[in-house]
Amino acid sequence: MIAVTSLVRTFGRGKNARTTLAGIDHEFPDGALTYLIGLNGTGKSTLLRLMSGVLAPTAGTVWVDGRDLRREPMPGRRLGMYLDADGFHPGHTARRHLRWLAAAAQAPAGRAEDLLELAGLAAVADRPIGGYSLGMRQRLGVASALVGNPRTIVLDEPMNGLDVAGVLWLRALLRDWADEGRCVIVADHDLAEIQRSGDRVVLLEDGRIAAAGTVAEIAQTHGGIERAFLELVPRAGTDHRVPGGAATRRRRA
Repeated sequence: MIAVTSLVRTFGRGKNARTTLAGIDHEFPDGALTYLIGLNGTGKSTLLRLMSGVLAPTAGTVWVDGRDLRREPMPGRRLGMYLDADGFHPGHTARRHLRWLAAAAQAPAGRAEDLLELAGLAAVADRPIGGYSLGMRQRLGVASALVGNPRTIVLDEPMNGLDVAGVLWLRALLRDWADEGRCVIVADHDLAEIQRSGDRVVLLEDGRIAAAGTVAEIAQTHGGIERAFLELVPRAGTDHRVPGGAATRRRRA
């Protein structure tokens, strides 16, 4: 379980300060696949990085199974994360990458080989990652999150770039993890997939939680996850501009 309380994250200082998360309170339970949704720039990735210990909060707390992950000697045994498809050394191979992570987590011998098989990468395990497709890197990232056999797993848009076989593989894997009692948190944009396979959903808007609950509850209340999104985030259907982008600057000029 992950519990966040009064979580705030601000970037920059003075006039340039920008608050991405403005006081988040939520518990992500064990035994559930929770999807984190929201438009670009609403704080999804920032929240995942705070929960994973990659970023420190400006204010508030994050507890992973009642512990501060940043004080854990081997955090990968408690929480597994995959947050960036470009976060691999392009010259490393998948085998080398997983072996390095396994050594850091003091994982059992052979863990890297088991994960290469699980991810379907055994045949390309000795090729440089720089030559991998996005889908292959996504598979490697998912495998990386499992090295320490953690109880909590956090993934940022892991289905991007996967082919049909990859989507089916990951969908089954996410379901298995949740059914085993793990806390599984995934940021995604595929509302149909979320309604199909998710247990719970948290909708972020403007750095705050606009809605949270079971997928069934929110779908029933609003007539589906997509309709819920459009009702709770009206600008999603009327404004395609990214906040802070060139179009916004021209409009404000």
